Amino acid sequence: MIYTEKFKIPLKDIGKDNKIKNRAVLEILENIACYHSDLVGYGVNNIKETKVTWILLDWKLKVINRPTYGQVLTVNTWGKGMNKFFTYRDYEIYDNNNNLCAIATSKWALIDTEKGKMSRLTENIINAYKQVIDSGVDVVIIATPPVFRPVHFQYATEKGKHSFLEKPICVDPVGYRTIMATAKQAEAKNLRVITGTQRHHQRPYVESYKKIMEGMIGEITGGTVYWNQSMLWFRERQKEWNDCEYMIKDWVNWKWLSGDHIVEQHVHNIDVFTWFSGLKPVKAVGFGSRHRRVTGDQYDNFSIDFTMENGIHMHSMCRQIDGCVSNVSEFIQGTKGSWDSSTMEIKDLAGNVVWKYDYEAEKANFKQTDPYTLEHVNWINSIRGNKPLQQASETAISNMAAIMGRESAYSGAETTWDAMTASPLDYTPKDLNLGKMDMSTFTVPVPGKPRDQNK
Repeated sequence: MIYTEKFKIPLKDIGKDNKIKNRAVLEILENIACYHSDLVGYGVNNIKETKVTWILLDWKLKVINRPTYGQVLTVNTWGKGMNKFFTYRDYEIYDNNNNLCAIATSKWALIDTEKGKMSRLTENIINAYKQVIDSGVDVVIIATPPVFRPVHFQYATEKGKHSFLEKPICVDPVGYRTIMATAKQAEAKNLRVITGTQRHHQRPYVESYKKIMEGMIGEITGGTVYWNQSMLWFRERQKEWNDCEYMIKDWVNWKWLSGDHIVEQHVHNIDVFTWFSGLKPVKAVGFGSRHRRVTGDQYDNFSIDFTMENGIHMHSMCRQIDGCVSNVSEFIQGTKGSWDSSTMEIKDLAGNVVWKYDYEAEKANFKQTDPYTLEHVNWINSIRGNKPLQQASETAISNMAAIMGRESAYSGAETTWDAMTASPLDYTPKDLNLGKMDMSTFTVPVPGKPRDQNK
């Protein structure tokens, strides 16, 4: 969670050049850290109750553009990680014109006020998301690394909060079942739940869905979905980062945190097919490998054949490798024609275009066309208008399809819907130590068996 405050530079905080002093900058950063701690129940106002306080151990400050007297600064802070004894906090300072003025990082220790000794970080502090959800907010945007989203959604629903869940909303079968159960609870509480599958709010997709439902391509007979692109971002490990901090900063490359890119990214395309067809897969057979990824323990390519409930097939292909052809699209074949999202066209069996989405008309008739904005607009409108909205269970279907494909590629075996949805597979490490972890357990999957050289 990013916490923000405004600070106006007073006369006492400027030097001869009319610019803010380093001491004043550090005071601002120390104050906002305390305000944030107060918000989650471990600040100055809570010492009597908690019997602990924070001690600042170390600062690293870089001043980029020194603001002047009277400017109103926007200051952001957030926790960047912790271990059993220390917690770390980062900061940004912006001036009136939204120019970045300074960045900083700090190290803090928790002190037992009765014993006068360093205290271990408690479960309450480690689970600070609960204090954030309990702080009086109306809505919750859950955009932590994907592995944590089911439990955060569960607690937000328990507390009666409307939730936005960034995709993917789960990375394993245990998370899937948590999502499905929580979605039912959210519905019973009349909560509005939306997910980061923005294509559901993107007008070209919505209109294409309507045309297909009207029968323009006939009965769906199959399709292919793609997300082939270059390599995603990664973080090189820094010497001051502990094991857990490193993996969380580099989360998109670790399968326990992200679910691998077939789940974290390609779920968008799989979701389009399950949405348009109204079908879930009954089995999956696929393969994948790792060629170019430089950190983490996951693959950089997958190819999966899904058999859907009525026997039709969906082929799924995704890749994150530089220097290869890119394609992010969906293709659906029907008995009367086909639909292609790369052109937003429907063609008949002879290849003639019978419908094409009118982008110019959309621009002329709507002020907002960005789907990443529209998904939030629709969410807020559903809350204000008291209109039912619950996307978690639908998105969980496409998430589980991606999980099935991933596990088939990892193992070389066929996976089935019934077996996977009942599986005890849980990617969350049993010893989720926020400091040192057993890194030997995070290995790249290898399918099948080694060759028997005696044969």
